[in-house]
Amino acid sequence: MRTATLGPAQRAESLAAMAERELDVLVVGAGVVGAGTALDAVTRGLSTGLVEARDWASGTSSRSSKLIHGGLRYLEMLDFALVREALKERGLLLERLAPHLVKPVPFLYPLQHKGWERLYAGSGVALYDAMSMARGHGRGLPIHRHLTRSHALRVAPALKKDALVGALQYYDAQMDDARFVANLVRTAVAYGAKAANRARVTGFLREGERVVGARVQDVEGGGEYEVRARQVVNATGVWTDDTQAMVGERGQFHVRASKGVHLVVPRDRISSSTGLILRTEKSVLFVIPWGRHWIVGTTDTDWDLDKAHPAASSADIDYVLEHVNSVLRVPLTRDDVEGVYAGLRPLLAGESDATSKLSREHTVAHPVPGLVVVAGGKYTTYRVMAKDAVDEAVRGLDQRVADCVTEDVPLIGAEGYRALWNARARIAARTGLHVVRVEHLLNRFGAMAEEVLDLVAEDPSLGEPLQFADDYLRAEIVYAASHEGARHLDDVLTRRTRISIETFDRGTRSAREAAELMASVLGWDKDHIEREVQHYEKRVEAERESQRQPDDLTADAARLGAPDIVPL
Repeated sequence: MRTATLGPAQRAESLAAMAERELDVLVVGAGVVGAGTALDAVTRGLSTGLVEARDWASGTSSRSSKLIHGGLRYLEMLDFALVREALKERGLLLERLAPHLVKPVPFLYPLQHKGWERLYAGSGVALYDAMSMARGHGRGLPIHRHLTRSHALRVAPALKKDALVGALQYYDAQMDDARFVANLVRTAVAYGAKAANRARVTGFLREGERVVGARVQDVEGGGEYEVRARQVVNATGVWTDDTQAMVGERGQFHVRASKGVHLVVPRDRISSSTGLILRTEKSVLFVIPWGRHWIVGTTDTDWDLDKAHPAASSADIDYVLEHVNSVLRVPLTRDDVEGVYAGLRPLLAGESDATSKLSREHTVAHPVPGLVVVAGGKYTTYRVMAKDAVDEAVRGLDQRVADCVTEDVPLIGAEGYRALWNARARIAARTGLHVVRVEHLLNRFGAMAEEVLDLVAEDPSLGEPLQFADDYLRAEIVYAASHEGARHLDDVLTRRTRISIETFDRGTRSAREAAELMASVLGWDKDHIEREVQHYEKRVEAERESQRQPDDLTADAARLGAPDIVPL
């Protein structure tokens, strides 16, 4: 499959092309569901456009727990259909669609009661494994095992001895959620979709009752385009109700936002060779291996304030620390926290006032002719949501359209990944990079790592690590702007890399060097570089200030103290 480049020229060309002739499908929102919908539509032979008001995955889809999982706790709720569906998708992603991005991860579940709990929890995990194997997509993961207390403490020495009487260990999978979405967008573009970020829908075009397209504002260039489409898909997640209001229709359902807060701490702060899953009074708490770090989370609380920048309060951070410290021999403190991020789950309101009880199922509706809405669901089942959304759009096209094929469409970078992984020592010798660097690139870019290495071959200085964030090469910053659609410093430090949560300075010390590298691609002058750096520093300070506040209201006010858009 040919590669897809999402640089400045391609963005301008995409916007112009979308306005030039009527599309079959226009997708609004480039989170995981919107990007997946664009890929589904274009691989059925439909002319497809994708617009995103900010950056790919800048909302919920870059702020998740980074897990691809079947939803073990949904078994307890007897939601077997959701678990079965998610386990199938997990297997497809691990084995066929994105083996370069989705990786197995072990979890230890400490048992706190003798006898009945091992039988109860063990039966659930055994069923989880059996359901995965039955779908024919679970053979890539080891099956669960029962551990004695002494064995569990050897695997996870960080645990207090009195925090468990034994344990179960099972496997799920993880990915970098924002990178996954960027790859989805690039894959859709490689098959012919037109995609533009920083392109905000300001209203819908109507002919009578029918929606026939959207008015799209170029947030960067300031122009406005009329993009006509036979079907428009609203895939805006927690913004679904706001988008629906543009057509005067709230629709048949209401989307509620639930805030989830995660902490990032260095790997050496928790001595364990496995992730952990812990019960809380409201939900579950994960301790997830993340490179040289751990991700610890999450919370689950109602949120009705600013959706673009949900803020983590001091109370949120204390909640996570308190619950993880209840089982750790050496407790974590505020000083151990490198990064904090908060995301909003789009939940379908319905059964209960408690957000942890709201539905993780998804819904597709056709509230007015020409407009399809897809909402709810969970990250792992994005492909099924996308399929259902396009199926609904096809019903309004009045023509024969091919069935969904995305079950057999690997993401860009997947094809050839395993062969390059086997050749990583040879690649290291050829390029002069350490084999660990090559592995890092392969696990972030798959076969597209060759394009990053081409940049290093042209300019050997790009093979050097970024100062103060040496997990990443300088070439990755350039590539983010030239190939992955990064338009601003925030895009690179927060989503194309994870420097904003993986360093104690939150990326401020790397900001200027990164901005200068991006400038060569995006044509920034010194003044523009300065504006980008200052904007990023203000954003970090506003986040830090919000995390010192006692509650959601004060945290939200502090976070909104930083400007949302880089001034021109």
